[in-house]
Amino acid sequence: MTDILSIDRATKRRGKQLTLDGVSLSLAAGERVALLGHNGAGKSTLMKLILGLTSLDGGEIRVGGTKPGSNAARLATAFLPEAVSFHKSLTGRDQLGLFARLAGVGMTPVADLLERVGLADAADRRIGTYSKGMRQRLGLAQVLLGKPAVALLDEPTSGLDPISRMELYAIIDELAAQGTAVLVASHALTEVEARTDRIAILRKGRLVANDTLASLSRRAELPTKLRIRARAGEADRIAADTGGQRVNGASVELLCTPEAKMDQLRRFAAMSDAVEDIEMTPPRLEDLYRYYAQEDAQ
Repeated sequence: MTDILSIDRATKRRGKQLTLDGVSLSLAAGERVALLGHNGAGKSTLMKLILGLTSLDGGEIRVGGTKPGSNAARLATAFLPEAVSFHKSLTGRDQLGLFARLAGVGMTPVADLLERVGLADAADRRIGTYSKGMRQRLGLAQVLLGKPAVALLDEPTSGLDPISRMELYAIIDELAAQGTAVLVASHALTEVEARTDRIAILRKGRLVANDTLASLSRRAELPTKLRIRARAGEADRIAADTGGQRVNGASVELLCTPEAKMDQLRRFAAMSDAVEDIEMTPPRLEDLYRYYAQEDAQ
């Protein structure tokens, strides 16, 4: 699989401080990667380097085999910033039409794109009357112009309501399906958990995780939570036999390692006279993020 975006030991300094420290990351065509990290971890710096807005102090970045900031790289890359801004006096149709002409695709796709992002009814209103969410939708329409090879989305759901967030990720899926490599920087962990192929986590300028959610979970060996709903009068016995903790009077909770999970489930299955139901909650992305972003994470 060919990498559309290749980042090799990217290093950036601000004065004496390293804002990016030897970051290596690659995206293949059609891959959706979530870029996570606390504020100041280096996410925005990395995106600026990919866009060619600032220069590297070490390492190399290639967009479709070309240097960031080159004409070929600019044509191949689309960017949606968190605080998207447009000319307030233009209408949505005028603004998107301008971008379409600059992208060399003409006005033909403009109406369909405005419809796709839910702005058809507001297409001829001035952008100065748009809400933040509407401006974000217009920015997403700009990203869709010209079928970019790489799409960089910085907090793309900022200002969007829950339905609009779902629609945005459906559009991201469409971008990936057409072969666009999508890098999504986000703090909305529950959203990216199910809608990206891989998770990359930055901490103080260093890449501390870069893998699928399942692989990161296995490596972290975080416990799975089991909740056993007991039959009437059986909760105390189950808690005593398993070392679990009583919850809400009728349930018992306990944590088990990934290796012990199946043995525990078989154990409870054999207690069918006392157990009414079993709920299993594996580690979520929030748990993994806390694990990998902490100071002593390896």
